[in-house]
Amino acid sequence: MTKLSVNINKIALIRNSREANYPDLLKVAADCEEFGAQGITVHPRPDQRHIKYSDIPALKSIVTTEFNIEGYPSGDFMTLVLKNKPDQCTLVPDLPGALTSDNGWDTITHQHFLKDIVSKLQDKGIRVSLFIDPIRERLLAAKETGAERIEFYTGPYAHDFNTDKLNAVQPFGVAASLCKEIGLGINAGHDLNLDNLHFFKTHVPHLLEVSIGHAIVCDALYFGLKNTIQMYLKELV
Repeated sequence: MTKLSVNINKIALIRNSREANYPDLLKVAADCEEFGAQGITVHPRPDQRHIKYSDIPALKSIVTTEFNIEGYPSGDFMTLVLKNKPDQCTLVPDLPGALTSDNGWDTITHQHFLKDIVSKLQDKGIRVSLFIDPIRERLLAAKETGAERIEFYTGPYAHDFNTDKLNAVQPFGVAASLCKEIGLGINAGHDLNLDNLHFFKTHVPHLLEVSIGHAIVCDALYFGLKNTIQMYLKELV
C-alpha cells in the first residue's frame, strides 16, 4: 500500500492567523497519525507564514511515523534540517517568495549543487527525495545526485485530470517505470485529492508515498479530520 504523509502547513497557517496556539499543531500531527497517516510533512518557508522554524524540534519529538521536511536548501534550511534529522528531506527548487511549489528541479543544470546537498543530508542519516517533473533526462540526472527518491510534481496531472485523465497520467507512468529501472524510489505530491488520487495510484506503478495537505484540510471541513484521512487511505489501497 502507498503511504499517506499528511502535510500540516495549512493547519499552521490557520494557527498563525490569530497569533495563538489554536489549533494546536502538535495535537493535530499526533491525531493525524492516530487516524492512520503514515507520515507528517512540513514545508518551512523563509517568511515562516505557516510552519515556523521553532515548530520543527517540537514536531520531531512527537512524530512517531515518518517525519518529512521539504524546502529549498538555503543555508538556514540546511542548518534546521541537519540539526533536527527528519526521516526524509524533500528538496524543492522554490524561490524564497513562492506561494507554493509549482515546478520540479532541473537536475541537469543543478546536478553538482544537488549532489553536495544530498551528501550532507545523507551523512546525517536523512533520506533525500528530489521534487521533479516526469522528464527522462532529469530523472537520470537525479539518480546521479545520489538521492534515494524523487517526488513527482503532480500539479499538471491534477490540472488536466478532468479533461483527459489518461493523457494526464501517462508521462508519470512512463517515468515511474524508468525510476524502478534505475533504482529511484517514487513519491508524489501537489494537488492530489479524493477525485484524482486513486486513478494516479493505479496508473503509476511502484508509488511508495504521497504527500497531501491542502486537499485534506479542505475536505476535513466537511468530513472531519479522522474521516478524511480514512477516505484518503482507502483511495491508496
